[in-house]
Amino acid sequence: MIGVQHGGGIDAAITVYGGLRGDWLDLSTGINPNAYPVPPLDLATWQALPDLAAASKLLQAARGFWNVPNNFDIVLAPGTSSLIAALPNLPGTGNVEILSPTYSEHALAFGRAGWQVDEVAAFSGQAAISVLVNPNNPDGRILKAHQLPKTGTVIVDESFADATRRVSVVGKRMADNLIVLKSFGKFWGLAGLRLGFAICGPSFGNFLRNSLGPWAVSGPALAIGARALADLEWRDAEIARLGQSSARLNGLLTQAGLEIVGGTPLFSLAKSAKTAQIHQHLARNHILTRDFSHRPDWLRFGPPGRQQDWQRLVQALDSLQ
Repeated sequence: MIGVQHGGGIDAAITVYGGLRGDWLDLSTGINPNAYPVPPLDLATWQALPDLAAASKLLQAARGFWNVPNNFDIVLAPGTSSLIAALPNLPGTGNVEILSPTYSEHALAFGRAGWQVDEVAAFSGQAAISVLVNPNNPDGRILKAHQLPKTGTVIVDESFADATRRVSVVGKRMADNLIVLKSFGKFWGLAGLRLGFAICGPSFGNFLRNSLGPWAVSGPALAIGARALADLEWRDAEIARLGQSSARLNGLLTQAGLEIVGGTPLFSLAKSAKTAQIHQHLARNHILTRDFSHRPDWLRFGPPGRQQDWQRLVQALDSLQ
């Protein structure tokens, strides 16, 4: 099983390459650098326990945004990671197949809970639980709904799906064996808010809700999430902007001699025989990228946000030996 690796880790990078946190440009996470503009919140939103009205408003916005069928439940959570940690406690026995290589937290969570974990290149259709990240992290692979296993429980992590249209398996013909995870932090760029969603049948929903306990999502997260999911104008503009940003990033990396081998609008996966050298060179310039211990020829880049950040990346790539 592949050990846990995440993007981020500026503190660890500082211990090796120096600088202050504010000196660093973090391109390692796949989090949108153009965050949704946070609205001002009244003091009561911070002081009071989250109420049912606020949760209902967010649930209504989420159902409309993702076109969730009425017979499916939506569970609110303090980030997708908390759902990933809870899912291995689902009742049942057998093995878990995880379409790999992918985000390593899924395998770790199921392994810790005692499940037999098989990391596979293709689903057998015989597993008790099948897991995929869609689009996949880090290569951007996409499976359509008709390609998913028809038996067992199927968990689809759509943390990176909202930056691309017509990728989600959520819809009117959604199969009842699906549990679909949604991240708020990635596309809306507010990972620190800690907000995630599970779209699933009522029995799965009740289990997850009981696992998370009361007041799992903060009042500010409920309020900001409801406003953001209702803001379709921002969504449409951001999808277009991210598409342009992705093309620009791929062009820069190709010009620097790297091969683009996958990605989504929120990150590009590049390949090079000099990946370690490039990763270290950028880190010495206080630019953090995402490397992979199991694929030392891969390097993942998120797009910069501000123009000065783009210029920093251009200058660092230009100075590669």
